[in-house]
Amino acid sequence: MLLKGRNAIVYGGGGSVGGAVARAFGREGARVFLAGRTMATLERVAGQIRAAGGAAETAEVDALDERSVDEHAAHVVTEAGSVDVSLNVIADRDVQGTPMIDMSPDDYLSPVVTAVRSKFLTSRAAARHMVRQRSGVIMAFGGTGDHGSARRYSLGGLQVAFDAVEAMRRQLAAELGPYGIRVVTLRTGGLPETIPADFDQREAIERDIVGQTLTGRAASLEDVGNVAVFAASDWGRTMTGAAINITCGAVLD
Repeated sequence: MLLKGRNAIVYGGGGSVGGAVARAFGREGARVFLAGRTMATLERVAGQIRAAGGAAETAEVDALDERSVDEHAAHVVTEAGSVDVSLNVIADRDVQGTPMIDMSPDDYLSPVVTAVRSKFLTSRAAARHMVRQRSGVIMAFGGTGDHGSARRYSLGGLQVAFDAVEAMRRQLAAELGPYGIRVVTLRTGGLPETIPADFDQREAIERDIVGQTLTGRAASLEDVGNVAVFAASDWGRTMTGAAINITCGAVLD
């Protein structure tokens, strides 16, 4: 098991991406602490991890609230002894499909403010404990690149949010590297499985996502979970300050 003995916090662990990564972490031996605002979805994922033989705990945590994040991270350390992996995949509260010139400032800035504040708070909380441990992995999800769909479909402020998170990733990696802490982001070209079934442009967006790849297929949630395990494990110990490209060739580095 690649993560045996590790303690991992997954913010947004009840969502599609968070749940996929949390299940993969649990499968590989990590004790998973699922944090989010909706206990029902967190418990559903925790139940799946436990049913597969893994260990999972849940907590109601608002990743935008400083006290909530700090107290939960401290609880994990008290309960488990360490925070070894921290992954933030909460929803970015983005508004898509509306041209920029028709958007309100609040709608455009919503994902930027949400992403930057939540990633700052959760990364800081984990890093303060990891510095004392002199080890740990901080992970985010998103990434930048020349996405063709952004030219045909308005992503609102979401891509700006991703750009900001990448800047944070580089800064954190530089500051925390001397303490043995790694910082990476997982970059996909879009995940068709996460598009709501009742979204009126679902099929068109899925075609765009797949059409931009070099492999004729997009990354799946299972792919994201498996890559996250690799990045969080000692097999990925040489990787920091990096965006891991799992776009199936939609973005060429």
